[in-house]
Amino acid sequence: MPEPKKPVPTPAAEEAKPVVKEVIPGEERQMSEVTGLFVQRPESATAIKGKDITFVAKVDSSKMLRKPAIKWVKGKWMDLGSKAGKHLQFKETYDRNSKIYTYEMSIIKIVDADAGGYRCEVTAKDKCDSCSFEITVEVVEEAQQQANILESFKRSGDAGEDAGDLDFSGLLKKREVKVAEKEEVDVWAILTKADPCDYEKIAFEYGITDLRGMLKRLKKMRKPVEPKKSDAFVKKLDDAYSVMKGKRIQLVVEVANPNAQAKWLKNGVEIKPSAKYVFETVGSLRKLTINKCNLSDDAAYECVVDDEKSFTEVFVKEPPVLITKALDDMHVVVGDKVEFECEVSDEGANVIWMKDGIEITRDLTRYRMKKDGKKHMLVIGEATKDDIGGFTVFTNGGHSEAELDVEGRVVTLWDVLQSIADLTVKAAEQAVFKCEVSDEKVTGKWLKDGVEVVPNNRFKMSHVGRIHKLTINDVKPEDAGDYTFVPDGYALSLSAKLNFLEIKIDYVPHQDPPKIHLDTTGSMVSKNTIIVVAGNKLRLDVEITGDPAPTVCWRKGDTEITEAEGRVRVETRKNLSSFVIEGAERSDEGKYTITVTNPAGEDQAELTVKIVDVPDPPQNVKCTGVGEDTATIIWEAPKFDGGAPIKGYLMERKKKGSARWTKLNFDIFESTTYEAKKMIEGTMYEMRVFAVNGIGISQPSETSKPFMPIAPTSEPTRLVVDDVTDSTCALKWRPPERLGAGGIDGYIIEWCKEGGTEWVQATEQPVEKNNYRVRNLPVGEKLLFRVFAVNIAGRSPPATMQQAVTIREIMEQPKIRLPRQLRTKFIRKVGEKINLVIPFQGKPRPSVTWTKDGEPLDTKTVNVRTSEVDTILFIRSAEREHSGKYTLTVQIENMEDKGTVEIQIVEKPGPPVEVTVTDVWGFNAALEWKPPKDTGNCEILGYIIQKADLKTKEWFTVYDHNRRPHCTVSDLVMGNEYTFRVLSENLCGRSDEAGISKNTAVISKTDLEHNPPSYKEMDPNSSPKFITPLVDRSLIAGYSAAITCAVRGFPKPKIVWMKNKMIIGDNPKFIMQNNQGVLTLNIRKPGKFDGGNYTCRAINDLGVDEVECRLEIRVVTEKEEDKK
Repeated sequence: MPEPKKPVPTPAAEEAKPVVKEVIPGEERQMSEVTGLFVQRPESATAIKGKDITFVAKVDSSKMLRKPAIKWVKGKWMDLGSKAGKHLQFKETYDRNSKIYTYEMSIIKIVDADAGGYRCEVTAKDKCDSCSFEITVEVVEEAQQQANILESFKRSGDAGEDAGDLDFSGLLKKREVKVAEKEEVDVWAILTKADPCDYEKIAFEYGITDLRGMLKRLKKMRKPVEPKKSDAFVKKLDDAYSVMKGKRIQLVVEVANPNAQAKWLKNGVEIKPSAKYVFETVGSLRKLTINKCNLSDDAAYECVVDDEKSFTEVFVKEPPVLITKALDDMHVVVGDKVEFECEVSDEGANVIWMKDGIEITRDLTRYRMKKDGKKHMLVIGEATKDDIGGFTVFTNGGHSEAELDVEGRVVTLWDVLQSIADLTVKAAEQAVFKCEVSDEKVTGKWLKDGVEVVPNNRFKMSHVGRIHKLTINDVKPEDAGDYTFVPDGYALSLSAKLNFLEIKIDYVPHQDPPKIHLDTTGSMVSKNTIIVVAGNKLRLDVEITGDPAPTVCWRKGDTEITEAEGRVRVETRKNLSSFVIEGAERSDEGKYTITVTNPAGEDQAELTVKIVDVPDPPQNVKCTGVGEDTATIIWEAPKFDGGAPIKGYLMERKKKGSARWTKLNFDIFESTTYEAKKMIEGTMYEMRVFAVNGIGISQPSETSKPFMPIAPTSEPTRLVVDDVTDSTCALKWRPPERLGAGGIDGYIIEWCKEGGTEWVQATEQPVEKNNYRVRNLPVGEKLLFRVFAVNIAGRSPPATMQQAVTIREIMEQPKIRLPRQLRTKFIRKVGEKINLVIPFQGKPRPSVTWTKDGEPLDTKTVNVRTSEVDTILFIRSAEREHSGKYTLTVQIENMEDKGTVEIQIVEKPGPPVEVTVTDVWGFNAALEWKPPKDTGNCEILGYIIQKADLKTKEWFTVYDHNRRPHCTVSDLVMGNEYTFRVLSENLCGRSDEAGISKNTAVISKTDLEHNPPSYKEMDPNSSPKFITPLVDRSLIAGYSAAITCAVRGFPKPKIVWMKNKMIIGDNPKFIMQNNQGVLTLNIRKPGKFDGGNYTCRAINDLGVDEVECRLEIRVVTEKEEDKK
């Protein structure tokens, strides 16, 4: 993530500077635990709406071992780090001198939604500090431009759906009405009338970017529609489900018919059961379980039962990639190798590397980015002082930072292996200053009389290994002087003097034509071809003769090679020209030409440089077939063979989710098709392939898609013909005996004419059930049938029939197979459900009719469903008018069969009537009554007779199941007056109401009167009195105990327990109980401090009483325990 640019100060920005609130004493916000990490804290401020505002926090890191981490939070939990964008920007700077980190949070064009409480938290290992502040947003009273309502649904920032928050505050503003030049368009009116398929087009036309916000508003605008009652579903799917990637989710519906079949679809395509998709049926519940959800499972799902559907959407969330191992600060010297390493939570995650806020791309050759599983590395081959700065690695879930500090290498005089020597040369000669140091990585510059030497055609500088050279061609008098070599970053310099010797000689030059002497030994495979392994160094020394010294020119094609330094360069010495390639690459391959010229002539030679390398990885590795423990893998040869023929391939495999690869062959395999063996059936595997040539082994290919070794099932069993008509044949069979790990996806049925060889597939898709009716068959033909079981591994061997089947309708007389329980009277209670299934047979399909008591059925109250083999009579809630004789008639032409079912609907009877006490004598009373008017549509089984004394009015049963409408009640008590009631009983139970006797029975005794004595009513009130006192006790420490006493008194006294005259409150160590005056104080595991005087006090309005005891706590020593 690049570092946000600092906003340029403007007059508007100056107006939006934070206005510090006046703090009222006693209203300061409470801080979290402060350890003094903040040097400057962000302060509460008031900002003007639409302006920019910046908050600054400074942290002292002089006493910290690692860089502090800062977090900006809004409210209690909203982390603002994930909201960074155009609206919300963060900046971080570091002062190396004061060791102070400065953190800035800028809010661009502040809105009302930004108001509220904020918190800045900083942590550094075991130290932490936090600071709270508030933002208040004020509106300037000025002419506001009329805002487009569509802008309310656009997000702040330009990062798509992840940028900023939705700002709906614009909808609440008061706007001035201006005369619009263009006619206003009501987009919402257009959307409400449009089809859902046109929403995206309309949103694009009018600039609406937040489609979800638009859909939510449209949903609220529509009038609520009462949901249609479903006949198939009791409980449908929710509107949407959410699940994390890699987790499991279960979709559940409840159906009305427990025997109904449910079908699941994903994006309109039917789902087949597998290890990923598991179907379950539990009573009336239908469940779909999706295991190990991935992004492909983010789709629309529907459950189909009968003709009804239930829809939902599943959203799969990707967890953020976290940095589990942070970067470490590095301190190196110039020339050292630097490797930053971090570890993330996801193996397939991508990261971004940045240096000082600038992204590091692969175009920067000095930086190399590597990845090994969850580890990500940034490598700098040779560090220089230009690499000093901050390096940051970013993921979508966080970032980590580290500092790189590079110091110069200190060289002493002992590191100089060969110093520069003074030279004396003549005119036109070559002067070479040479020095050698102990480290190959030392660089430097050459000075002449204190002025840096600039390389040109005569002055050439070279650095090969530890040797540094300054070569001066065609020396002239002005070249004389002091020459110095100064290493970079070192407190050392090497100096020497060049003396010019001028000699005037008149001579006649001798001329010799130039000649190139190529050495055809060594790396030359032919006279003019050189083979170099990629990454190796090529140095070709070509001897040249000629007088005067010839001029050498190297070319690659039409391009002249003039570099004296670098990876590809030309080094020239007397009588020798060297062509050097450091770290050969594929681009260096081609034809090279060397041309030498002097006044006496010219010579030319051509040579070809061929770069060989390890081959590219193989391509398109995939599995084409699987077996029980085998799999066939194919791939394509590499695009580039590395310049050497491919010798073969090496294969590796691993289980999905594992990081351990297993080699499958140690000898090179030459073909591009390989059969992997000895695998576990039902386990997911992945494969990769390496290519091998004469140079070495390539990088691994891309991992193949996961595959699972699975064997086909065995053939289906017991294939038989169930039914035959003029154009159809019904087959049924049993599942295979061996299924394997792949299970069964379905069955495929094929038929063929007897004696023929052409088999016709009867179904386009596999059949899930174990029976199927093949239709549209030729009439009168003899046909053979076979059935295959199908799963992910393919088809099983077929189940076949021994004899052919003739396709012809067979006339069969209609017959009703009345179930045993329907041959007698079928009795049900009112309100119960009636579901009668009556099978029948007959060919061709007979016509079925139902009648009740000789009249046609009323389809409004009774439902009838008829299939080819049975008919169903269904009554949802039975009523008494449903009672009667139902006749089923099955007819084929002039043949028919009838069956009668007698249904009786019963309910509880009414109460008996005219209950009368007909006679009373002694201790007996005679009762009579008449049967109830409503018997509940069934026989009365008996009566229940109950009596009640008019004093107590409590009812007692005298007789149960009395079958006659009269009885005699005996054993009545003298002097009491009795009333009686009678309940009737049938199959459904007792009547809800009872028949009450019209008169009563008085049991009296002649010449006997009862004169009750007069007495004074007792007063129950009394003061508290302990009837059982507390007892002194001696307890052992650590063992729970209880003390008990008993008290009486009315009204119920209030109980107070005290220890040493101090009231025992809600101390969890003590439990106080009161069970009908028995008082108990439980002491949990008493200690030596729990001893003392315990008092129990009882108080009511009439007085107070208390008891006391002494409690002693003994601590048992080890010696006492040993004695025990």
